Amino acid sequence: VVMGQDHYDSLMETLYLLSSPNNASRLNESIAQLRAGKTKHRELIEDDES
Repeated sequence: VVMGQDHYDSLMETLYLLSSPNNASRLNESIAQLRAGKTKHRELIEDDES
C-alpha cells in the first residue's frame, strides 16, 4: 500500500487515540455531543510570553 506521509500520520494518530477503550468511549461521546449541537464556543487564551 502506498500513501502520503500526512495520511499515514493521521492513521497512526487515530489508532493511538482509539487504542484505549476509555479514551475511545470519551471521544465517541464528544462526537455525539458535537453532532447534537451541544457545544460551546470559547475564546482561546493568549500567552503573554510570545
